[in-house]
Amino acid sequence: MDISYKICDDEKQKISILVSPSAEPHSVRYKLEPKEMEQLKLTMNKRYDVSQQALDLQRIRFDPDLVDHDIDIILNRRNCMTATLQIIEKNFPKLLSLNLCDNKLYRLDGLSDIIQKAPTVKILNLSKNELKSARELDKMRGLRLEELWLEGNPLCDTFQDQSTYISAIKEYFPDLLCLDGQELLQPIIIDIDTPYLIKPCKESYKGCETLKNLVLQFLQEYYLIYDSGDRQGLVGAHHDEACFSLTIPFDPEDAAPSSLCEYFKDNRNIKKLKDSYQRVQLLKHTKDAIVRSLCVLPKTQHDFSSFLVDMWLQTERMLCFSVNGVFKEVVGESQSSVHAFTRTFITIPASGSSLCIVNDQLFVRDATLNECQSGVFIPVPTPTCSSVPTLSQEQQEMVQTFSTQSGMKLEWSQKCLQDNEWNYTRAGQVFTMLKTEGKIPEEAFKEIP
Repeated sequence: MDISYKICDDEKQKISILVSPSAEPHSVRYKLEPKEMEQLKLTMNKRYDVSQQALDLQRIRFDPDLVDHDIDIILNRRNCMTATLQIIEKNFPKLLSLNLCDNKLYRLDGLSDIIQKAPTVKILNLSKNELKSARELDKMRGLRLEELWLEGNPLCDTFQDQSTYISAIKEYFPDLLCLDGQELLQPIIIDIDTPYLIKPCKESYKGCETLKNLVLQFLQEYYLIYDSGDRQGLVGAHHDEACFSLTIPFDPEDAAPSSLCEYFKDNRNIKKLKDSYQRVQLLKHTKDAIVRSLCVLPKTQHDFSSFLVDMWLQTERMLCFSVNGVFKEVVGESQSSVHAFTRTFITIPASGSSLCIVNDQLFVRDATLNECQSGVFIPVPTPTCSSVPTLSQEQQEMVQTFSTQSGMKLEWSQKCLQDNEWNYTRAGQVFTMLKTEGKIPEEAFKEIP
């Protein structure tokens, strides 16, 4: 074939282009025979669950119905995958779940047609294959998957941690709700065009009292553990991918010393921090990292009676509330220093009618003079020898804290701690259980003024 085109100033140059006929595409050249297609369709019908709209093609090559007819279905071959998708398109048009586990897949070129042939698929199992790179998933971009299984593929070992792995996969499938059997945290998206989706917590709303009790019980249990001295028990209160940040109004250049010095290293005030890397590092991400950071903060004693709690957003999938109050440090250089705090929790429902923290922001400042006069911080009188054994200073503080947070009188609080061998966390759990069951007498509690 000859072709001419103008280069400049009417000058023409001819280029000879040699065209050679190409071979037929692999999927056409090795297209399954009608008898093979029919047998494959019968085999797939046997593996289809009508009630679940699920097709199980796990280890399809070794299916006896195919082996007996000397039909070799290797899904890495374009013609085999093409034939499989054609059958799905014609016979299972509403397919929701497709299992391709253990088929030695090392590339997904043939599966790229699934977007046109089976667009309704929401669950895809590609586990126990030989996919080496997440880039193979790009060939299926556009498929609105909600659940994906990739475990057992070499690509899973190419990520430094679980968080990076999840983020990379969600780049291809942003609607993903579950990866390798693990439920993923989804961002809460509020559609401003449909404000009725948000259910504000109003006094007249019949569920408001239930929410109030849920939040107060959550805070009581949370701070019982927080003040116990062993904050490791707070791991279960946070989502796997939760975030936590801490800020304080403290300037190290101030001449006057501050009792907030121990919080300064974790201070994440973005107006002061110029280093973007440090800002990221100070944002604690994942529940284990959060609890590790909480464990190194000064040991505290919170005054539950000082708490001011406000629920400021409620949706079907999220509950946001803030708590203000005071606490004192019980050990260290700033022992007995009283601080005020504001803490904002963003939570989602968890099992057992409880809450799970997904975002947590803590602001700590020095308390005002009025805030420092909280009754909970009056020293506990040492019991007389005629009534109870002498308690150590640490045990006295435990009794005082337990009394404040449980609402029980000192003697009842002390008994609860003694009965549980001074294990604060266990005593708190026993108290909560007995109170729920109504087994604590009224005289055990302080009179409400």
